[in-house]
Amino acid sequence: MGKTIERIALERGHEVVSVIDIENMEDFDSAAFKSADVAIEFTAPQVALSNIRKTFKAGVPVVSGTTGWTEHLPQIKQEIAENGYTLFWASNYSLGVNIFAAVNKFLAKIMNDFPVYNVEMTEVHHTQKLDAPSGTAITLAEGIIANIDRKNNWSLDTENEVTDIAIKAIREGQVPGIHTIRYESDVDFIEIKHELKNRESLALGAVLAAEFTAGKKGFLGMEDLLKF
Repeated sequence: MGKTIERIALERGHEVVSVIDIENMEDFDSAAFKSADVAIEFTAPQVALSNIRKTFKAGVPVVSGTTGWTEHLPQIKQEIAENGYTLFWASNYSLGVNIFAAVNKFLAKIMNDFPVYNVEMTEVHHTQKLDAPSGTAITLAEGIIANIDRKNNWSLDTENEVTDIAIKAIREGQVPGIHTIRYESDVDFIEIKHELKNRESLALGAVLAAEFTAGKKGFLGMEDLLKF
């Protein structure tokens, strides 16, 4: 992702003033990093929160696409509000996924009136993805929960309660990402699906988010950028 983001940023006329990885974490304090208009953070769940706070400390707005740490989002939002920081966060930066998420919410509103249909989700990602279910799957589940009265939680793999949405998480090969939402009754089923062909759209979305974020304050997301 980092290499693809860097290539797209350069193709769009931007200058990459700093690249930080595990070998040069001290560069968060460098003049080059502090000169950036915005930083893009795609790392791992166990270091994302620390990376975001280091970026805040450097006075640089940050765009993050790391998932698996969102239990800390309320705390981070409070820090943003109190200190005037800037964070653009999304579980998925693909334009297609975000259109899919909007369709998901609209379909859920319709299905709220048809309790004979139960809903479940399947997500498939590459074997290097550490968190399960994916952040995108959780975001999609939250979109359903907000619009279907009979569902109030999600659970991994199986439906623990009738009020749960089961999310089946599969890790195989180099799959960039597949999300399938299925409503099933005794007589039929309705299914919507989004499948990434590659990670190019994720990287482009992150760069577009960075362009949008530069010069802004507060907590931002794809709805602010796309304005559906």
